[in-house]
Amino acid sequence: MRKLSRRHKKNLEITKNTTYSNLTEAIEALKLTATTKFVESVELHANLNIDPKYADQQLRTTVTLPHGVGKQVRIAVLANDENIKEAELAGADLVGSDDLIEKITKGEINFDLLIATPNMMPKLAKLGRVLGPKGLMPSPKSGTVTSNLTETLNEFKKGKFEYKADKTGIVHVGFGKVDFTSTQLADNLIALYRSIEQNRPSGVKGKYFKSVFICTTMGSSIKLNLEMFA
Repeated sequence: MRKLSRRHKKNLEITKNTTYSNLTEAIEALKLTATTKFVESVELHANLNIDPKYADQQLRTTVTLPHGVGKQVRIAVLANDENIKEAELAGADLVGSDDLIEKITKGEINFDLLIATPNMMPKLAKLGRVLGPKGLMPSPKSGTVTSNLTETLNEFKKGKFEYKADKTGIVHVGFGKVDFTSTQLADNLIALYRSIEQNRPSGVKGKYFKSVFICTTMGSSIKLNLEMFA
């Protein structure tokens, strides 16, 4: 059996067999488990009563958290010649047309988010196997296929991001850093929970949330009582 580190044992003393019903106490416990030498991210893991193999039980949407997630996102824009100037002026980190497609084909993916204009999507079809597994394929549902590059870039620069449930029906998503204030983390967590709640797939019957946990990058899982969000 793998030997637990002293740090992990201390974290388990805080979190093991405990379900937190108070948001303030849960955030405090979260911060106490962040004992590494780097600034850890904080994450939400929500187990949902969905089966994503059915189209009406899939969850994929976007959210903008009140205080962002503490991460700078490098955004690339795929557009034709007449839209390239707009993308550059709106603050895109990387802009291109056929030349950008060629770079992606070669495996040069130097961005965290790819936005495309509708007229460029047919050219991207062949790159689905490259971009899909990395979660970088633009789609209208996630807001990354757009004709309004200025507005879209402004939204994503302000912290808008996409999240989705994995094939087992669990949402894994970051909602900040441990050096955020407790109030900022609580605000972000509530906003994220509400987003998941409001985007409940139409095919869900009965109870939607099975369980919700939060944790730091290297910390123990902290179970939340769902009633705290009521």
